[in-house]
Amino acid sequence: MDVIGGKWKVLILWALEERPHRFGELRRALPGVSEKVLASHLRELENDRIVRREVRESVPPQVTYSLTALGSSLNEALGPLGAWGQEHVLGGAPHHARDGGQPTSGRTQRGAAVQ
Repeated sequence: MDVIGGKWKVLILWALEERPHRFGELRRALPGVSEKVLASHLRELENDRIVRREVRESVPPQVTYSLTALGSSLNEALGPLGAWGQEHVLGGAPHHARDGGQPTSGRTQRGAAVQ
């Protein structure tokens, strides 16, 4: 729980699941997160080997954040949690029940749980 603790870490992971992001892109993708909190969470996720920080030497330097294999596996583990939130917190029926018994992708379930 220490790895994903905090209001923004799971949302950062889900944003990075889509594609690598630069810092400013992540900040725009997560309205309401402060620059200080985002930088702190990214640093913690990097220290936990969940997020990879890549610096491209240019002027100015370009820093890109992406998920490591460990981060991708953590996102897979969070999928059922998102589905649970959809059903029990947001009050919606689980996605597989609404889709005629066909489960939807984990990304859709996670995204719906945080809306």
